[in-house]
Amino acid sequence: MSAIKDFPEPIIDYDNENIYSPAEDTYLIVDYFKNHFEHDFLDGIPVKKIRKILDMGTGTGYIALFFQILKNNVPNFNPNIYASDILEEAIGLSKHNESLNNFNNEIEFIHSDLFANFPNNLKHSFDIIIFNPPYLPSFNSFQPKEKKKNIDNSWDGGTHGFELFTRFLDETITYFKPELDSCIYYICSSRTDLDKLYKIIEDKGFNNKILEKRHVFFEDIYLNKLKLSSV
Repeated sequence: MSAIKDFPEPIIDYDNENIYSPAEDTYLIVDYFKNHFEHDFLDGIPVKKIRKILDMGTGTGYIALFFQILKNNVPNFNPNIYASDILEEAIGLSKHNESLNNFNNEIEFIHSDLFANFPNNLKHSFDIIIFNPPYLPSFNSFQPKEKKKNIDNSWDGGTHGFELFTRFLDETITYFKPELDSCIYYICSSRTDLDKLYKIIEDKGFNNKILEKRHVFFEDIYLNKLKLSSV
């Protein structure tokens, strides 16, 4: 079997000013999974046990497409791949990119503000959730809501940079599979109060592990892994 690094990269169009294009945080996530696949394990999780993966805030669909490519190349790795986004434009672009990669309706796309439009049959079903959230503090929060641009959804995490992520944590409990191997992977930034963020995460019943750090221009970005404390 080929190494992960030998698999084809997702082919994407991303020439849309309203949609976040793949950047260092995107590649930090994908590179981590490339480097932590070994034999029949993905980051220590037996691949045959992974049944559903969600790419929350999919944007161009890059991460979801990466997992679909992985699925097509790794024996015994056969999860259903889901991708969601708050922007209908992003869902349309992701479906277009799915076609560019010669996949025919293999990824299930959901137009939703976090989990608001998720069907009941997906409750407590996701083994892996990946979320590259808007993680920067707002600098235009004083502006009327109607002046907010679509692209702002990709970076504006709230006044402190993590309000939207904490809302995600409250909602994800309903859809996250509460089992030993289930994980949430997410990105955060040194431009937020990380001590406060990690305390909020702990108070909500998760254990947080920092996996990777990458310095990008004016900040450090961190890839983190969450598991339920009670598991």
